[in-house]
Amino acid sequence: MHLITRAQLGWPVSAAAAQPTTRGVKIHYEGTAVSPKLGGDHALCIAEWKKIRQAHLANTAENYSDVAYNYAACVHGYLLEGRGLRRRTGANGTTKLNRDHYAIVALIGSTGLTAPTDDLLHALCDGIDLLRANGAGQEVKGHRDGHPTACPGDALYAWVQRGTVRPGGTKPAAPKPKPRPVVDLSLLIAAARRDPAQAGTPVSYAGSRIVERALAAEGLLDRRLVDGHFGTATKDAYAAWQRRLGYTGGAADGIPGAASLRKLGAKHGFTVTA
Repeated sequence: MHLITRAQLGWPVSAAAAQPTTRGVKIHYEGTAVSPKLGGDHALCIAEWKKIRQAHLANTAENYSDVAYNYAACVHGYLLEGRGLRRRTGANGTTKLNRDHYAIVALIGSTGLTAPTDDLLHALCDGIDLLRANGAGQEVKGHRDGHPTACPGDALYAWVQRGTVRPGGTKPAAPKPKPRPVVDLSLLIAAARRDPAQAGTPVSYAGSRIVERALAAEGLLDRRLVDGHFGTATKDAYAAWQRRLGYTGGAADGIPGAASLRKLGAKHGFTVTA
C-alpha cells in the first residue's frame, strides 16, 4: 500500500464526526473534467486532492467540516488520506447514506482523465481493505446506489459490480474477526472510586481505556483524556452516559453499573464480565 497521510499533506486531524462502523464502502469519482496531465505527474494528483479539500471547506451551502471523502485513490496507485478511519463521510448524499458507508473517491473524471488504471484499482482495493480492517462491513457499492447520480462513472461502476477484483484476479481480503475486548465490571468500579482521588494519571485498570474510547465516541469525553485513568472527567462522562440512558439522581453518579456498561459495550464492541 502506498499511503499518503494527512500529516504528510500538512493537514490537521479531521474535524469530521466519529463513525466507528459502517455497512461498507462507496466508490466515487470526481464527476467533472480532470486534466490528463495527472496521469504523467503524481505531484498533480496531490495538488488535485488539496484543491478538492479547499473547495469543500469553502462550500458554505454544504457546510463541510473537512474534505467529504475518507480517502482518495490516484492513477499512480497512491491512497490519499481524507477524513480517514472511523470518520463519517460527507460524500454519499444524505445523512443516512453517510452513516451507512464510508467513501473513497477515484481521482478521475467524466472527461479528460477518465480511464481507471490498474494502479488506481489497486489503490481502491487498498482503501477498501484498510477501511474493512477498521470498522467497515463487507458491502462495496457505487455512489449511484441509493442516490440519483452518474457517479462513479460507468467504468468504475462496472468494476464495483464485478466484485471489486484486483487486477490479477483477487478480491480485497476480508479481515479476520478480532476478539472483542473484555471489561471487568468489578475492576472498573474500583478504578472509578479510586482514580479521581489520586494525584497524576496512574492507570489502575487498563480496561478503563476501553470504556473511555466508547465514551469519546459518544461525544461525552474529550479524546485527549482517553488515557486509562478513570479520573474526574471520565467519571463525569460516564454520569452523562447514565443520564442519556434515563438514569437520574444517585443512579447517575458516574460509577458504572452492569446494565449501563453492557449497553455501552453492545454499542461499541466490548464484552462485560462481573
